[in-house]
Amino acid sequence: MSFIAAIDQGTTSTRCMIFDEEARVVAVDQREHEQFYPRPGWVEHDPAEIWLNVQSCITNALHRAEITARDLAAVGITNQRETVVLWDRHTGTPVHNAIVWQDTRTDALISALAADGGQDRFRDRTGLPLATYFSGPKIRWLLDQDPELRRRAEAGDVLFGTVDSWVIWNLTGEHVTDVTNASRTMLMNLSTVDWDPVLLEAMGVPRAMLPEIRPSSAVYGECTGPLHGVPVAAAFGDQQAALFGQACFSPGDAKCTYGTGAFLLQNTGPSPMLSKAGLITTVAYQLTGGQPVYALEGSIAVAGSLVQWLRDGLGLISRAADMDELAASVPDSGGVVIVPAFSGLFAPHWRADARGIIAGLTAYATRAHLARATLEATAWQVREVADAMLADSGLPLRELRVDGGMTVNEVLLQIQADVLDAPVIRPQVTETTALGAAYAAGLAVGYWPDLASLEANWRADRTWHPAMPASEREAGYARWRKAVARTLDWA
Repeated sequence: MSFIAAIDQGTTSTRCMIFDEEARVVAVDQREHEQFYPRPGWVEHDPAEIWLNVQSCITNALHRAEITARDLAAVGITNQRETVVLWDRHTGTPVHNAIVWQDTRTDALISALAADGGQDRFRDRTGLPLATYFSGPKIRWLLDQDPELRRRAEAGDVLFGTVDSWVIWNLTGEHVTDVTNASRTMLMNLSTVDWDPVLLEAMGVPRAMLPEIRPSSAVYGECTGPLHGVPVAAAFGDQQAALFGQACFSPGDAKCTYGTGAFLLQNTGPSPMLSKAGLITTVAYQLTGGQPVYALEGSIAVAGSLVQWLRDGLGLISRAADMDELAASVPDSGGVVIVPAFSGLFAPHWRADARGIIAGLTAYATRAHLARATLEATAWQVREVADAMLADSGLPLRELRVDGGMTVNEVLLQIQADVLDAPVIRPQVTETTALGAAYAAGLAVGYWPDLASLEANWRADRTWHPAMPASEREAGYARWRKAVARTLDWA
């Protein structure tokens, strides 16, 4: 018997998961890494710590599965996106901590870039608005701090990669990335699926430091170390991996992952569809020998982290698991609305000046109402993104497949079905990010024959159907949008 491994390198932790042919989880090991906050708005990780954790997770997952590397057909990588790592080509040593996707230190650079052409200056080439979220400006910021670092980068002695590239480099010695991660750098042209010279010049990023762009499902090289001889056969930005793991292979198929943030992606087919409603156009996946498949994405910065804030910041709950019971103890939020714009609003607003508010407070409100308003905040943000997707693509949301840590909260999923007026489906395997990477790796080496075999593996665990009257839904949505308007022009 053989298996497929997936390395899931996320914002707060790293996991190695091992799957069998029926997409069942055989073993998993997970390690958290430290979060560094050198200044307000700055977020960093230690790439060396991440690589040590990758190795530890691999070794422990193999031990738990009672197998060796020889039992693995391939390994796939999925990763936190937009996070920037620079390292020395000759020593493999990082030259700086990784700058994380949440980091906002490039806000002045973004404003300077937007002064000539506005926030959508590069959208026709990249599908992205100018925002601190993406990788290119982070690279530019690092190079601007140190002329010697820039000289070394121009000579090809310092390499750039998103976290997938960093992990693959350490596993195989190859300097590559995949189309999904490259599409989030603001340096890749969506149509040519290659680094764009106009973008590189505007961003001030030398091409010599960039990895080769490859399909998401392809053999990149063979591992050394604990996975010696195993082919690395996939790389995937985490949200695109979840779309793939949810078997969303047809235009109109959509999934939402509820984690630190919430990320709604809809497959839009073989042509990039530029958004006019505040969404991101991104590459969904590309198989070896095939053309890229594209998606619209709505990125929501704060979802599960709002629950953490209620727990750690306010002390209203002692465990995140308490949210379900507390929110279910009241029929509604009592008129309370929470908009968690802690560091601005992402899709579909893209307003860095927004800040969070709690509105509609009366003496009637209790911590139970705040708990329910917290879950509603995530659901209404997803509704805004779903409306934007319909406006852009014309593809109605027939159903929403969901995954991520928050999907254990069944009150949230019922609220989500109610505010979307569409079924919400949780699959039996909710670790769809790692599963997507495993699927792509398995396809590349023939472990699974085709997409149809992956669709056959997908099985629903439970479905939530909308039960809210239309009048109540639209009144709630109007209240939400009124609250969002109150958050703007604050910072």
